[in-house]
Amino acid sequence: MRAIHFRMTTSNFDWALVRSFVAVLDAGSLMGAARKLGARQPTLSRHVAELEAQLGAPLFERTGRGVTPTAAGLAIAEAARRMEAGAEQLSRTLAGQRDATTGTVRITSSQVASTWLLPQVLAQLREAEPGIQIELVASNQLSNLLRREADIAVRMVRPAQSSLVARKLADLPIVAAAHASYLERAGTPRLPQDLLQHTLIGYDRDDTIERGFARLGLALPRERFALRTDDQVAYGRLLAAGAGIGFVAAYNLHHWPGVQALLPMLQIPPLPCWLAVHREIRSSKVVRRVYDFLAVAIPQALREMD
Repeated sequence: MRAIHFRMTTSNFDWALVRSFVAVLDAGSLMGAARKLGARQPTLSRHVAELEAQLGAPLFERTGRGVTPTAAGLAIAEAARRMEAGAEQLSRTLAGQRDATTGTVRITSSQVASTWLLPQVLAQLREAEPGIQIELVASNQLSNLLRREADIAVRMVRPAQSSLVARKLADLPIVAAAHASYLERAGTPRLPQDLLQHTLIGYDRDDTIERGFARLGLALPRERFALRTDDQVAYGRLLAAGAGIGFVAAYNLHHWPGVQALLPMLQIPPLPCWLAVHREIRSSKVVRRVYDFLAVAIPQALREMD
């Protein structure tokens, strides 16, 4: 058999033309290949002509009823089929990555939510989706998603960045609370003004509580808070240990036996709970699965803690 010499340069070779060549080869006609691919016959004819020009050899002989492969066409047929199979495998691999229900999702939330709210939710997620691994970042910083340090954020403030998709899950009631052991020692306050006679747990550098009471017309300067910390977990532990009266999200009380809410007449603004994800990351099926799960499971967990 006479050797066939091809003239081509891989730098400008159009690999997409191979698909049209294989379709025509299998169908035996341009019309049949067009039906198979859902393409127009002139388009396939142009693709074959371009491939012949790039290879420098004719690939088909036109007959009355269709086309037959030339020696050059038969010579590249096997390689072309391998190339088509490789392209199909690549497509399946990429589709599998998009549709995967396995992978790692990184979630960031505040220290309080990471400690008292999310653990039971993530335990349920692991049971429902054993193929998904979760990384939990307990941080009060708000910029994690923008720096791509996390995939999903559970926050108590609405993200303002336009590149984030945010969904409000709930309003979290904030209550004054104390452990029964403290109330036995110091008595139970009946009116907001009674707080001036009690040991109060406040923040150190954060003046959120002081500003909140100022809006309610009750002056509680920093010095009124005998115990102060900005660490939210330590704050909760001080309250649960009976150290004094503090101000926390009501769902925390579910985890602290003996701690009870006080002064229901206090109109403390609730904390909004938001679920946020970066717009681009949301296209991942595994991230979207976790996002959708949290959107349902977090409000349900809050209701169970109520």
